[in-house]
Amino acid sequence: RNTRAEVLLTVPLDRCVIVGQDVGMCRMFGFRSVLKSRVHRSLLSADNALAVQSRAHPDGWGVAYYVNGVPQVTRSTRTAVSDALFRRISGVVSSETVVAHVRQATQGALSPLNCHPFQYGRWIFAHNGDVPDFASHRTALMAHVREDLRGLVLGSTDSEVLFFMFVSALGDLDRPVALPEVAHALRVVAARAREVVGASALLTFLVTNGDLLMGHCLGKPLHYSTYKTSCLERDVCPHFAPSCEAPPGHARIAHLMVSSEPLSGENVWHTLQDGEVVGVGPEMVLYKNTVPLEAGAGV
Repeated sequence: RNTRAEVLLTVPLDRCVIVGQDVGMCRMFGFRSVLKSRVHRSLLSADNALAVQSRAHPDGWGVAYYVNGVPQVTRSTRTAVSDALFRRISGVVSSETVVAHVRQATQGALSPLNCHPFQYGRWIFAHNGDVPDFASHRTALMAHVREDLRGLVLGSTDSEVLFFMFVSALGDLDRPVALPEVAHALRVVAARAREVVGASALLTFLVTNGDLLMGHCLGKPLHYSTYKTSCLERDVCPHFAPSCEAPPGHARIAHLMVSSEPLSGENVWHTLQDGEVVGVGPEMVLYKNTVPLEAGAGV
């Protein structure tokens, strides 16, 4: 029997969850910045902040952030908007990298193990979408998870299996990883899932290791922002640059926000198309690319 409970998970941990907003789906939010920033408004007080969206996505939440390069993950089966722990965590988090998720369950019971984001080592992963008839496809999908990782899949969601498919496709996690490699690994997961399930699989992801952040759009909406119409802290922020108030081009950016829905405020939002990824690495230069789905990708 599953009961509503909250759980605080701190590395080392082997899984976590993220947030989004369509009927029957989730909502997620990711943030990567050149300086530690509070995300209180994005999670709590914006017109369509995750807490607000959780009214329609009540099946749990999770927030992941990094302290000195170490992921800290909190997950709960409660509804975020009415959970004091969500408000407390959201109000105090200050980090260069944050990922948050609110869940509307399509696969898997109400359980902390099924809440996003998922974690393995420094890697954090969230999913907005669905693998229809997951129970009948689980064995075929698990075949793409490295044998030594299969015992770490503890929950009953399609999302957690997709995460460990990603970890398996990425390979050696102890080496530095470039953004094109992460994009390729996400392409591999999407291609293999659709080979098993077909085009009905909805595979929009958010992934980070603390140094980089990447969003992958396929089947569910995903939006991103790199600059503001006008920065309210332009006169006091030591990192303020013209790119903070202009399209990035090839220049360094101050921040990347990725969200299932655009958030209200000064940020200028752009919409990813299916098959596109967007990301930023330690050098804070925007990476955006179309990721084609190819049969047998990554084999």
